Amino acid sequence: MENYSFEPQRVCSKRINFSVDAEGHLHDVKFFGGCPGNLLAIGKLVEGKDAKEIADILRGNDCGGRGTSCADQLSVAIDAALKRRTA
Repeated sequence: MENYSFEPQRVCSKRINFSVDAEGHLHDVKFFGGCPGNLLAIGKLVEGKDAKEIADILRGNDCGGRGTSCADQLSVAIDAALKRRTA
């Protein structure tokens, strides 16, 4: 299992940590900062799910007209992690 840490941009959350296992499933998604209830729920909902599928679902979610959201930033983080795995 590989661990990743990502610094999101233009959102309240300051860091996202997560792991991706050998089969490409997400684990231990944790947001630092932001809306605790919503972000804890995202972590629970995505646990053990296919990382690429989750990134596709979350990509483009907007928060307050920012053009992004914590969920969208998780998709950016997942995309970067999956790209590093194949590089």
